[in-house]
Amino acid sequence: MQQTMRWFGPQDGVTLLDIRQAGATGIVTALHQIPVGEIWTIEDIKERQQIIKEAGLEWTVVESLPVHEEIKRASGIYLEYIENYKISLKNLADCGLKIITYNFMPILDWVRTEHNFVNEDGSKALLYNQMAFTYFDMFLLKRPNAENDYSDEEKAKALEFGDKLSEEEKALLFKNVLLGLPGSKINFTAEQILSLLDNYAEIDNNKLRENLIFFLSEITPVADECGSKLAIHPDDPPFSVLGLPRIVSTEKDIKAIFEAVPSNANGLCYCTGSLGADPENNLEKIIDDFGDRIHFLHLRNTIRESATIFRESEHLNGDSKMAVIVEKLLLLMNKRKVSLPMRPDHGFLHAVDEKTETYPGYSLVGRLKGLAELRGLEMGIAYKLNL
Repeated sequence: MQQTMRWFGPQDGVTLLDIRQAGATGIVTALHQIPVGEIWTIEDIKERQQIIKEAGLEWTVVESLPVHEEIKRASGIYLEYIENYKISLKNLADCGLKIITYNFMPILDWVRTEHNFVNEDGSKALLYNQMAFTYFDMFLLKRPNAENDYSDEEKAKALEFGDKLSEEEKALLFKNVLLGLPGSKINFTAEQILSLLDNYAEIDNNKLRENLIFFLSEITPVADECGSKLAIHPDDPPFSVLGLPRIVSTEKDIKAIFEAVPSNANGLCYCTGSLGADPENNLEKIIDDFGDRIHFLHLRNTIRESATIFRESEHLNGDSKMAVIVEKLLLLMNKRKVSLPMRPDHGFLHAVDEKTETYPGYSLVGRLKGLAELRGLEMGIAYKLNL
């Protein structure tokens, strides 16, 4: 596997030198400074490539080329935004960047209710608690008609949970859930989220899937022409939040997307953390069924404490059988004669990194530990398989 790490650009608290010394050779990044929907110019792309090259690294994967909300809703000037997306794809390909990750999650990116769950050793992890989220949704955000999405028992438990929180804890929960988009240090406001939610009032899973398939039918021929690979990231968490539709959460979802647009360029970012948060997803079977369409790997692990709580765990120790997964991936790559780019997605926040400002889940040492462990696992399995 090509060993990479995500970098959010020159403002990132983790430097390119840090990443190089961690043992990665590839950089996964994006032009976060360009407003969503605008064209990524060749000049801007090459400028970022040069910065990375001067640090002794290579920009290997784009994560993400974001999809404008109007494309997801098929509203406004969405056709213009799709044309801009096509131009950006071509410009990236002209610069040698041909693995493009994106997601189709409405409004929010990944969501956690706690960013600093304290592990036994004092390191800190990301955690999702459905009860905390229900309390946020109904009693902090006060989303209109939110009560329709929860049972009486869920509402009662959420209120009981919230009654035990201090005002500071309520404010922190609010901040955690409304974390800004990756690469941004600005959180969403309640007013922004409620306004954006109004725009999705008439959009259900079927409509959102229809909009995704239209988008893919437009951009996949461009990717084919350029020799590029599109890698859609699964929903995180893999179920509805804020009443919003989710269409990349299950094996069935992935199959529907691939059957609708059968080109190999229409592929998957195989994220063991996002898919693994749903116990119904069979991670090994997804490799078996869709291996030819996997273009990028996010390897991380989770532990489900209950039916409503999951937290991020050590990369090799969690509910997902990472050794089995890595063995399947090595056999897949050997069969396909490719080395897929992989990054150790997320990581614990260790004490040594607490004074460095980083995006939640993206501190240096936690990811370095994950990268080292995954590298060792890969080497051991490759030796066993004589690959």
